[in-house]
Amino acid sequence: MSLLVPNGLARAAVRSKPASFAGTFVALMMAALIISACGILLETGSRASVPAQRYARAPVVVAADQYARLVTGSGDSRSESANPLPDTARVDTALAGKAARVPGAGAAVADFTFPARLGEDVLTGHGWGSHAFTGTALTSGAAPRSGEVVLDAAAARAAKAGVGDTVTLETATGRTAFRVSGLARAGAGDDAAEGATGWFADAQSPVLAGHPGRADAIAVLAEEGASPADGTALAAGVRKALSGTGARVHTGDGRGAVEDHGLGYARETLTGLGGSFGGIAALVAVFTASGTVALSVAQRAREFALLRAVGATPRQIRRAVASEALLVAPLAGIIGCLPGIGLAHWWFAQLKDRGAVPGPVDLRVSWIPLVVAVGTVLLTALTAGWAAGRRPARTKPGQALTEASVERLRPGVIRTVLGLGALVGGGFFTVYAARSAGEDAANAALGVVMLFMLAVALLGPLVARLCAALLGLALDARGAAAATLAAANSRTNARRLASAITPIVLAMAFASTLAFMHTSESHVAAKQLRAGVIADHVVTHPAGLPADAVGRAARTPGVEAAVGLLDTQVLVPVGSGGDRWLEGSSVQGVSGSGARLAQVQDLDVRGGSLDRIGKGRIAIDRTLALSAGAGVGDKLPMYLPDGTRTSPEVVAVYGRGLGLAAVTMDRASLASHVTSGFDTTLLVRGGDAEALAPLGTVTDAAGYAVGRTTDRELNAWANNTMAAVLGGFAALAAANTLVMTVLDRRHELGMLRLVGATRRQVMDMLRWEGLLVAVAGVALGTAIASATLIPMMRGLTGEAPYVPPLVYGSFAAAAVCLALAAVTLPARKALRERQG
Repeated sequence: MSLLVPNGLARAAVRSKPASFAGTFVALMMAALIISACGILLETGSRASVPAQRYARAPVVVAADQYARLVTGSGDSRSESANPLPDTARVDTALAGKAARVPGAGAAVADFTFPARLGEDVLTGHGWGSHAFTGTALTSGAAPRSGEVVLDAAAARAAKAGVGDTVTLETATGRTAFRVSGLARAGAGDDAAEGATGWFADAQSPVLAGHPGRADAIAVLAEEGASPADGTALAAGVRKALSGTGARVHTGDGRGAVEDHGLGYARETLTGLGGSFGGIAALVAVFTASGTVALSVAQRAREFALLRAVGATPRQIRRAVASEALLVAPLAGIIGCLPGIGLAHWWFAQLKDRGAVPGPVDLRVSWIPLVVAVGTVLLTALTAGWAAGRRPARTKPGQALTEASVERLRPGVIRTVLGLGALVGGGFFTVYAARSAGEDAANAALGVVMLFMLAVALLGPLVARLCAALLGLALDARGAAAATLAAANSRTNARRLASAITPIVLAMAFASTLAFMHTSESHVAAKQLRAGVIADHVVTHPAGLPADAVGRAARTPGVEAAVGLLDTQVLVPVGSGGDRWLEGSSVQGVSGSGARLAQVQDLDVRGGSLDRIGKGRIAIDRTLALSAGAGVGDKLPMYLPDGTRTSPEVVAVYGRGLGLAAVTMDRASLASHVTSGFDTTLLVRGGDAEALAPLGTVTDAAGYAVGRTTDRELNAWANNTMAAVLGGFAALAAANTLVMTVLDRRHELGMLRLVGATRRQVMDMLRWEGLLVAVAGVALGTAIASATLIPMMRGLTGEAPYVPPLVYGSFAAAAVCLALAAVTLPARKALRERQG
């Protein structure tokens, strides 16, 4: 414990040379910033909830499990993963009767929500029974019976109809005429619905929704006069009555999760950012901060040598290093948490603006991630200081000054062995990623970048010496005194060079990997989309296409083929052995035969035939086939959008799934498992665009491809933000390290001026050294990014990475400018001080 009490030696060092500790302070502060920001997002994701709005008056809500669950392994190795479903899982309406008979239950109402088209407008449909818990009330007319509808004011205005009039609506059952039985004022529970609203008879609602006998949820109301304690007993009773049905009973904020299914994806997004990305970012932050602390200790090797020479014991040296960390790290961590909170707020607000997080979810900032951030930087400083201080502490007094004046040429044996192990491991993962497909390749590629980065850090002096030898030849060839001196300095101070190169390698490798991973996928997807859509016209509509759009288009003069597509997602188990997970895969439900689809869409079939697509038979993309280990003739297990399990036969494998859809199946097998059964897209061959205009917005294949590419570009924000956060952090760390190394060389720069070097020659020497550091860092970072991206993209897309020259050039230029600025500005200050 005495090591944790700052001694006079440590306090004197910090007071007398505060500039020496400024670099360490900045590095630890930035580490705390990124750890606290990611920790706040992680905590928010794990604790995120949505207060009930629609079900606020229902103390108990019954709903199906909204997660697909995959069990792998057995016994002690058994594990279960859960993924939010792409659409709503529904419950049997018969469960309402069971729940209503529970003691304390006043009523149990099956709730339905579904879209309906009212001309060009969208109407949200509900069962009339929901008025019992939403507060909706009639203003005129009567409750609806079969074939009737109650409209709110917005729907009545859009339909230009009143009580007794007839309106024509399109639902999952097609176009139907309904008599307006009444007008209503939406209650608090229905105010959350956007646009016009209509209420239908409860008996008819599940059919209109396209899910006969199924309800979105069941709201259980307590008897009048019941207390909150009675609500707890009611929930227990309902849970017991429905035991074995698979239904879930929700109370409190759990009811909000039932009505807002975006919460599941929000939790997944936030925990992914805070956990997966946050873990990588935290490792990078700790890794960089450790290097800075080690550099700070190494720069004071002469001071420690003097202390040993005058009789300081190894224990006193170790305690001084630990005490310095104890004095600097806590303050750096606390100050770093402040901008970390700001970064978390900004990041969270951006996610909300892009719809990734529901509006009612709030950012949670507690003491836990802040304490973790401060504790992590303190532990990092203590550990790095202890490791760097071991050598000066154990050196014999007589040898201390000699060793402090000469750089060690050979790195430690343990460090070298670990570095070579990381290098071999990175090579192994590179080969494994090249032989894998889909997410297996992406997961292996993550190991590639991390292991190669670790190898560069551990073998830094050797790597730096090699870079100095190679790039030094180019500097020597110039013949200029400043360039030659820069090359000589770099060769003889490999450890100092390594400490400057490593952060630039980090910034270049991570920023390139994250940014070009997206550009590569988008490039291939756009190319596949342009080649795959061979229709003359593409028809879309924000509310979904009319139910009879395909038939109307087919009857248009000149039309040779018309195919409707219903786009959504399915979940497919991928991986092998015990390492399996659920992957979200895009799916298109096709109206018509596979032969007709081939007239408007070229999927690039690699095996089998699209003609066999039908009930229980699907076609899948090549990458998905490799990831799932399925081929033509195999059964492919999957979860449909509402969680229904099925295992259709694979009848064809194609190559353009990234740009079009990973799974192609018949529309009839898909429509009953989604909330909106309206087609998303209509592909038409032949005919005239003007004749198709009444169905929706008509574009050609090129225009449609541009629109889809724009949507994909919007999804790039997350990758670009992560690249900016991680690359920016590493870039600042690189600048911080370069500034530290230049300021530590003030005596050396002064000596050069004393022996006759001009100020310009000294500055030119430093600029050449900065350029050498930047070029070496960019080259190594590019090599690591290439080793990561090439196998990853081969597995995900089947093609090489796509690297936009301007983007890559901007990364390289930024690294060069950063290095030159980081050596030039402090050098000018140091030379001015010497002149003064």
